[in-house]
Amino acid sequence: MTQTIHPIDVILHKRDGLTLSDTEIQAFIRAIVDRTPEHQLVTDAQIASFLMAVFQRGLSPQELAALTTAMRYSGDTFDATPLHTFTIDKHSTGGVGDKTSLLIAPILAAAGLAAPTPAGVPGICVPMISGRSLGHTGGTLDKLETIPGFNTQLNLTQLADTLTKCGAALIGQTPRIVPADRILYALRDHTGTVESPFLITASIMSKKLAESLNALVLDVKVGSGAFMPTYEKSRFLAELMVRTGESSGTRTVALLTSMDEPLGRFSGNWVEVWECIDIMRGTRHPMSRDLIELSNILSGWMLHLAGHAATPEDGAKLSDRILQSGEAYKAWLKIVEAQGGDTSLFEDPAAHHKPIATRTIKTSQSGYLASMDCKQAGWAVQRLGAGRAKPGDPVSAHAGIEMHTKSGDRVDEGQPLITLFAENPALLNEPEQMLRQTLQITSTPPLRPPLIREIVQRDILS
Repeated sequence: MTQTIHPIDVILHKRDGLTLSDTEIQAFIRAIVDRTPEHQLVTDAQIASFLMAVFQRGLSPQELAALTTAMRYSGDTFDATPLHTFTIDKHSTGGVGDKTSLLIAPILAAAGLAAPTPAGVPGICVPMISGRSLGHTGGTLDKLETIPGFNTQLNLTQLADTLTKCGAALIGQTPRIVPADRILYALRDHTGTVESPFLITASIMSKKLAESLNALVLDVKVGSGAFMPTYEKSRFLAELMVRTGESSGTRTVALLTSMDEPLGRFSGNWVEVWECIDIMRGTRHPMSRDLIELSNILSGWMLHLAGHAATPEDGAKLSDRILQSGEAYKAWLKIVEAQGGDTSLFEDPAAHHKPIATRTIKTSQSGYLASMDCKQAGWAVQRLGAGRAKPGDPVSAHAGIEMHTKSGDRVDEGQPLITLFAENPALLNEPEQMLRQTLQITSTPPLRPPLIREIVQRDILS
């Protein structure tokens, strides 16, 4: 006889610090997904109570694995087996100017479709499911959708077709992929439980594992622009995600990377696409050096895990060769065309940048750009119109900022530091003040933290 699981019992058990069984967790998630307006198996109030109980009590490794698995299989999953390739993806916890996905997907696609491949090594496919901007962080989908016609809402059949043709696809979460996450995420935002590392892990990993990945590389941000408030909490999140991925059979590596200033030259939507097109076409602006370095390091790990490079360092060198050769740009064009995008804009991406209003912040003294609050910079970009305060808000294609100097660089009085872009002149004032307040000029050069702070993988986990 099947035991009936009541939602209130699950809530009470977790509230009281008891360990939930796999069956309890599976039943609760199934009730969330199966409910209808006419048949409320579990109410919003009960879901909110469950989230708060997890926030307060945390989850054991087995509970976290069970929750992630239940969410992963709460809807459709992608089966990459018929493609006969090594399936791999990258995920970032979110930052300012973080556009590495736009470079990594075509780099890996070019590597996977290259001939000849290493002996006995399968090709690569990258089913990259991305998100939208929220709060101070940018979103890959918003950037891609500044390309006219680009379709981020492929169904699973279209995803498989695109991967077969191109080796990579950049899409959003469909209504049928991990529907439990959509429900939980919406309520986390209203219940003060967004910051729970256990709920973050289940949310991220359920979506990534629904891609049936062989391997996953995680870019976990640390620093003033990171989502997690301290290095220790970022590292704990990285450990949780690596354990969860490995326990599911997916090789998982997390890199803790610095987010103390916007990554690359631009932060916004179209301007970030423009920056990546320039890089793939061979133009390497000095302000893009950190973006190029991080993209190559992340791609290097992916190429290593996929068997296309003996070490991550060799993989990073291969990644840079692919970028410089133009093969990544060819792969990018194939991906955009396959997903319905207009590639004609790429001939002169600067001409497509059409903000209504601009303003440049200049330094009032000579010295060194010592630091900035990167989260504050991200909120300034959001206020300019490039981001959203809540899900569903519209975003501007042409709002954003351009960095003219990086932390540690020497600056002279009157030198441009940052240029602001907006589609409404009235939107410039507040972001300008936010940025002016956070930019610090000192007489001596600062110590710059390394781009890669630490690498977390299964070998170092106890």
